[in-house]
Amino acid sequence: MNELMSAKKAASAVRPLKLGFLGVGWIGRHRMKAILDSGMAEAVAIADPSAEMAREARMLAPDARIAAGLDELLDQRLDGIVIATPSAAHARQSIRALEAGVAVFCQKPLGRTASEVKAVVDASRTADRLLGVDLSYRHTQGLQQIRDIIRATGLGKVFAADLTFHNAYGPDKTWFYDKTLSGGGCVIDLGVHLVDLALWCLDFPSVVTVTSELRSGGERLEDSSGVEDFASATLTLAGGEIIRLTCSWRLQAGCDAVIGAEFFGTKGGASFRNVDGSFYDFTAERLSGTSRETLTLPPEDWGGRAAVDWARQLAHGQRHDVACEEFIAVAEVVDRIYRASSDRP
Repeated sequence: MNELMSAKKAASAVRPLKLGFLGVGWIGRHRMKAILDSGMAEAVAIADPSAEMAREARMLAPDARIAAGLDELLDQRLDGIVIATPSAAHARQSIRALEAGVAVFCQKPLGRTASEVKAVVDASRTADRLLGVDLSYRHTQGLQQIRDIIRATGLGKVFAADLTFHNAYGPDKTWFYDKTLSGGGCVIDLGVHLVDLALWCLDFPSVVTVTSELRSGGERLEDSSGVEDFASATLTLAGGEIIRLTCSWRLQAGCDAVIGAEFFGTKGGASFRNVDGSFYDFTAERLSGTSRETLTLPPEDWGGRAAVDWARQLAHGQRHDVACEEFIAVAEVVDRIYRASSDRP
């Protein structure tokens, strides 16, 4: 509540942003509501192929116009656009908006490959417009505290990390299972969060080597045109750190989800884990020998914070941010995970 009140107080000092929303399924509407509730923006126009989804989103903003698509949205003289469409369209739509002089907040992945992501970042730089990506776990209090502890060398030298994301359900949209549309399976859907968190917490060190194993239906994925439902990867960083990543769809996990990030150093460790299989509730702990110190406990309304943070930056005049290069670094590691699996004998 205090966070929302602070956002609204800050918003009162600046003109409300005029935003468009492209794609307003569940996650698009959630991000839309979070931004509108902050008081920093108004929804000028909404576009979605589903008339039903557009009508539901318009209940959040009765004065918003229903647009036919991206071009009609861009005709509305927007400050920014929030994109929550299928992955295949992300790069193209983001570049189109940036070239029109409109800031972009896009769902992950920003592109299906590192080259697509780089093209979007280049467009942001050329247009000098703000670009944000919904890497939402960065905005949990637990991971922010863990990152601060690591940066303050509170764990000593971090030499290993284990990150996990198992979704016991898997996507319900058919396009997720078409690699030309999705870019891949659970790695690009869930593993992108793990790669981002590992690199973000460790200040984006160079990745020296990547090994990986991708599986589908329990068998090694041999067909490069298919999508994986289980993946395991090991990254070796420039300082010798070992990062292990595991993610899956429809794993027999005994609960809805298993999500975690653990960092181990010479002077201690830190753990971020979901509670009772929840997708939303997390606890963070500092580890020392056989003891644990609680850092954060649920509940915490963190899901829309990345979108609100982008809107706050935009409202205060932020343009292209060099931190966008981090999006390329994450995408390059995702690419290497896919290549490493294909290169295995």
